[in-house]
Amino acid sequence: MKKNIFYWSPCLNPVGTLRSTLNSALSLKKYNDKNEISMINVCGEWNNYKNFFSDNSINLINLNFNYFKYLPKRGFIPSRFSYLVIFILSFLPLIILLKKHKPDIIFLHLVTSLPLTILRLFSLDTEFILRISGYPKLNFLRKFFWKSISNKIKFVTCPSYDLKKQLEALNIFSDKKIYFLPDAIIRIKKLKKEKKFTFDKNIPKNKKIILSAGRLTKQKNFSYLINEFSEFSKTNDQFVLLILGDGEKKEELLKLIAKEGVQNKVFLLGHKDNIYSYMHSSSVFVLSSLWEDPGFVIVEAALCNLFVISSNCPNGPREFLNDGKRGILFESNKEKAILRSLQKFNKMDKNKIFNDKLKLKKEAQKYTIFKHYAQLSKILNS
Repeated sequence: MKKNIFYWSPCLNPVGTLRSTLNSALSLKKYNDKNEISMINVCGEWNNYKNFFSDNSINLINLNFNYFKYLPKRGFIPSRFSYLVIFILSFLPLIILLKKHKPDIIFLHLVTSLPLTILRLFSLDTEFILRISGYPKLNFLRKFFWKSISNKIKFVTCPSYDLKKQLEALNIFSDKKIYFLPDAIIRIKKLKKEKKFTFDKNIPKNKKIILSAGRLTKQKNFSYLINEFSEFSKTNDQFVLLILGDGEKKEELLKLIAKEGVQNKVFLLGHKDNIYSYMHSSSVFVLSSLWEDPGFVIVEAALCNLFVISSNCPNGPREFLNDGKRGILFESNKEKAILRSLQKFNKMDKNKIFNDKLKLKKEAQKYTIFKHYAQLSKILNS
């Protein structure tokens, strides 16, 4: 059955939600070409992906003029200011768009307060599906607002069972409306393509790579990782630490690296489009985050046959690693926890490493775009 489906996800930064939104839209078009899929380009945030949309027969609908480049994007307060600007400038245009096109479904990924406010105020034929990505801060105002609009929301989808259970316990939405839906993280063809990796000339050769990746923000907790690796490297000189990503903490992390005297062992390599090639060339992946759900990079690492060491932060890593039965799980942000985990990995039997990687790779299959499509179709037809 043909459906007219819209996506609302005004992303300020190249975070995981951006990729999962693109892949979700792609999955609904790729595996059912009868669907009419449209991405709402709120302020020009999707301009760089026009070729992607065109190549995959996905519509790009411009909501407003292109002011994306003028919005502040780094830091909590500046990004909240940007969200407020988006809310104000998009309010009337979004109402007009929804009334004009009358989509069957609209998926809400980011800045969901605006479309939900419109749903609260107007009667629309469109089904609104709330996608909760990451680890939401469920303050009083958000709980109250969600509760007031819960009857009008068709479904709520969560990227982990843990988050699903938390929402059910809060009694905001009917349990029948809340579904587990793995993020559409992996495109298998892209993963297989990006295997070639050339060492940067500044990285010592003949060293084993400990890899980490993500935006250089408080959430990712890279300062903790660098401190722990610094201690580990004092007795394990055969390893280097590579961190992929950009963000507001970069200068702070560079100063920490200099302070610890590990400039020849820890390398901030910036954002990389070919992250899979680094994963294929590494020995182990470490996730040091304070919160994730479940953490895109550990799913990608698993599918690249990489052993995973992760913090037990809320909500997803513990579930994904099955309480440490598919890798190593350490207590989040605890002193010497990563140090001990790296020491444990370094002494681990090769068969144990192989079996853990195999189990984790099997679990990661849930996060391909096809599995996402199959689960999402099941939800839509329920």
